[in-house]
Amino acid sequence: MKTPDYSGLGFEITHCAAEGKARVGRLKTPHGTIETPNYIFCGTKGAIKALSPQQMREAGTGIILGNTYHLMIQPGADLIERMGGLHEFNRWDGPMMTDSGGFQVFSMGHGSCADEIKGRNKGKSERKSLLKITEEGVAFRSYRDGRKMLLTPEGSMGLQRQIGADLVYQFDECTPYHVTKDYTAKSMERSMRWGDRCLAQFEKTQTGRQGVYGIIQGGVYPDLRKISADYTADRPFFGTAIGGCLGGSDEEMIATVEACVPSLHPDRPVHFLGIGRIRDVFMFVRRGIDTFDCVMPTRIARHGMALMKGHPGERINLINTQYKEDGEPLDPALDIPASRDFSKAYIHHLFKAQEILGMQILAQHNVAVINRLMREVREAIKTDTLDALEKEWLA
Repeated sequence: MKTPDYSGLGFEITHCAAEGKARVGRLKTPHGTIETPNYIFCGTKGAIKALSPQQMREAGTGIILGNTYHLMIQPGADLIERMGGLHEFNRWDGPMMTDSGGFQVFSMGHGSCADEIKGRNKGKSERKSLLKITEEGVAFRSYRDGRKMLLTPEGSMGLQRQIGADLVYQFDECTPYHVTKDYTAKSMERSMRWGDRCLAQFEKTQTGRQGVYGIIQGGVYPDLRKISADYTADRPFFGTAIGGCLGGSDEEMIATVEACVPSLHPDRPVHFLGIGRIRDVFMFVRRGIDTFDCVMPTRIARHGMALMKGHPGERINLINTQYKEDGEPLDPALDIPASRDFSKAYIHHLFKAQEILGMQILAQHNVAVINRLMREVREAIKTDTLDALEKEWLA
């Protein structure tokens, strides 16, 4: 299979830890270069919840993510392309990633996405707009107007080209926890065939300005994970992503990832799809993960929670009465307005008064906390002090 043109991108490993798989690298894109390990913040519908691109930059952000499924429904990839691509449309001038829509295939069919990925839902679904999964692709109904739509591997590649992100994904099916091994195997094999179709379509329209990632599936089954990981290493993808069902516990998630590690292509960036607690970062940079994405930092901000270095549970809840008269800011050392200029008492008041400023303050603070985490992790890998840093962050 012919290797696509990746001339506008690059990935180099600049430091490897003395023990384990942790490494520091530089991921080059047409919109700039980021250091890895790094965290990709989710701008699902073309915007980070509650924050402008300027506020994201102020918080130290290097890269964001857009969601192909949501953007194809509203405002539509054709309009985004006419507006100059998503970078021009939302005024983010840095590196950007889009997923393929495959995760939505899963969520539409089984509901409650995060619970299913982590094995908690056990097949209970709140909604099902998925109509049918076939070799051709996925038929579903739009959540906006109910119209029937079809998403195929070729269509996903076309949509991501129109949206214009630097880093894009093959189309796949993300199987849930409760399905059988037989179904998981058949789904994985279909996703591999879809991956070949994605690469063929990508090669036809390549410009040298996008890099496509292959996705490792296989559920919680080590033998299937190895097959899928071998497949991604064998094909001319720019990067590798670990996706799909990861089990019902941290131990099962670690085992699932470790089943992939021996087959990962050593020279490609490795992304962990949808995972991003602080403890996850420490667990998986040691296993060779270069980038993470998760909605967690901004999602928990909308519920009054602030990420805090060294605090039990990684966060505090500003809605709690104990912060009603707390005059201290969140973390002056971060030196941004959200973390430095407002007291916990004021943020508590904002949430009690249902003022959206509270969400904005916590969203920027949480983004800044994660960006500091990643800076410190990169430095700790270089100095072989990751264990000591983990003790500072996780109580």
